[in-house]
Amino acid sequence: MFLAALSICASAAVMAAVLPRRPRVVVSAALGALGCLLASGVALRILLTGETLAFHTSQVLPVTGFSLTIDPLGAWFILVSSFVGAAACVFNVGYAKGAMASRSALSMFMLFIVTLLAVPAASSVMTLMFFWEMMALSSWLLILTDQTRHPDARSAALWYGAMTQAGAASILLGLLVMTSHGGGQSFADVSAHSLALSGVTRSFAFVLVLLGFASKAGAVPLHVWLPKAHPEAPSPVSALMSSSMVAMGVYGIIRVGEDLLHGGTVWWWIAVALLGVVSALYGALHATTSTDLKRLLAYSTVDIIGLVLIGVGAAGALADNAQPVIAHLAMTAALMLVLAHAAFKGALFLAAGAIERATGTRNLDLLGGLIHSMPVTALVVVISAGAIMAVPTLSGFSSEWLLLQGLLHGFRVASTPTVIVMLLGVIALALTGGLTAVAFVKAFGIGFLGQARSTGAATARETSTSMRVAMGWLTIPSVVIGVVPGLFVPLLNRASSSALNASVVSPLTRDTGVVVSKLGGAIEPAALLVGLVAVMALLWAFTQSLTQRRARRVDAWGCGRELQTPRMQYTATSFAEPLQRVFADVLRPQADVEVTHVAESRYYEQSLMYENRIVDVLEARGYRPLIAVTMRLGRQARRLQNGSINRYLAFGFVALLVVLVVVG
Repeated sequence: MFLAALSICASAAVMAAVLPRRPRVVVSAALGALGCLLASGVALRILLTGETLAFHTSQVLPVTGFSLTIDPLGAWFILVSSFVGAAACVFNVGYAKGAMASRSALSMFMLFIVTLLAVPAASSVMTLMFFWEMMALSSWLLILTDQTRHPDARSAALWYGAMTQAGAASILLGLLVMTSHGGGQSFADVSAHSLALSGVTRSFAFVLVLLGFASKAGAVPLHVWLPKAHPEAPSPVSALMSSSMVAMGVYGIIRVGEDLLHGGTVWWWIAVALLGVVSALYGALHATTSTDLKRLLAYSTVDIIGLVLIGVGAAGALADNAQPVIAHLAMTAALMLVLAHAAFKGALFLAAGAIERATGTRNLDLLGGLIHSMPVTALVVVISAGAIMAVPTLSGFSSEWLLLQGLLHGFRVASTPTVIVMLLGVIALALTGGLTAVAFVKAFGIGFLGQARSTGAATARETSTSMRVAMGWLTIPSVVIGVVPGLFVPLLNRASSSALNASVVSPLTRDTGVVVSKLGGAIEPAALLVGLVAVMALLWAFTQSLTQRRARRVDAWGCGRELQTPRMQYTATSFAEPLQRVFADVLRPQADVEVTHVAESRYYEQSLMYENRIVDVLEARGYRPLIAVTMRLGRQARRLQNGSINRYLAFGFVALLVVLVVVG
């Protein structure tokens, strides 16, 4: 069935390449959605039964063959990718116009979905790297799809291409180190022989693999490509990149660290958790100050993936400290947050695409009033933003509550470094919760409430039916996980046990809510929702009974004025300005004021222009100086190419001597 799902998605890419313009969008989308739904069925079956499926053939890839194995851990990530992939296919029916409707773009889009489904199933080094590189290549080409409407797409693609190739090289080198001491290149052989490696070799391999997968996950400081590439890619591609592709980085860290290297040592997972702490705080800060809607969502991805890495790192450290039950709880929280993030972030990126298509802009300072003209999109944003802000009875709340439980129970560990990491994780979870709330209150309040600040926002209309259906599809997990998270407990238990490579009795008890039976603690979101609805109904009935006359309707925050204009409203820039001042040392804002005076006198101002910019400090002070040095060395190296055959032979002779000395 899984091979059939991959074949159907691959046939969608073929149909996109051969069919005429009008039917190819619909046919490829239908086949892609069908393949994703079939893959979801396979993943659910494996998660429900706990079985492991394997397939190998020597007919696809040369020398090593083609190997697939799906265990519950891989099935969880396949479920994530297939659920979002189906929504992206449906959304693309109404979205695909211009360059995105071309044969090449549609084919690459379907190929991208194939690779997202296949990466968690790869069970050999060659198979993993083949699909990993195909995933990188297809997504890189999709970023370049619409350069006419997105002039920064080429620059974003350069950053993404450089970072993803450096990451792939690091992953490949780490895997080769693991396979160089005997055994084959299948994951089963690597796992069987990895314990024979020295501690230094295993640590070196893990660090290499961690750097490669962390760059794909968007962990700070390897995140610089993410806020550039996600805004410039077409919205269905952005949704897949942010929800599914970055999750592949998390999957790779778990697969190599826990499965192939059998958990390693405590400091590995402390490093993973610290990466998560820095990523969560850094991403949340930049999300609060971003005025580009998709850039805000991109930095929010860095934030949430940081929380996931905190959970993964905590689980690994607790397992190495002989706390399997608490480790299981932390890993369960991380995996639940992966699914929750995929759903609400996918919905938000699709909504951002709908807003851009309707208004012609992603700049929050130019939006406003969209709740009246785009009510369905507004509802999707409200639900998804509430989920990402961890509002009770939505998915983010259940996931982050589980993560908090795992971190708090981790304080009982005797290891001081592990306890410090748990404390930092709790602090990061608390701070990012507040910062994320600021970011998304800003995004919804400025973008959807008040009056329109531009002609595009004033004339906006709701998107097509297929786009609304796709966005609604992705809001379902945000509600279901939030209200009845207990439904996912059996699936999460098997996925977590597979991730930690250990059979542990889960501390979670299956119920409509979540009960941490062995450690203490429980939530019942369904009962909480019923109580909230009852209280709101009573308050409404009470206020209605006190109303003696019809209330006068006025503009919110009118301050007694009868006339309100868009210029009287907060903008996204002004909304974030207080936080920008507080964290000025981290954000390093740059402000320019340009004053134009009237011709008659320099004492009177004709116009005033204020511009506020926040650049990524790590990019400006870390990567760009490195790029400048590299370019300078490259220009100097050109002097070696003078056309002299004698010099080239001398270079070859010196290189041969170096190789002989090293080998000898």
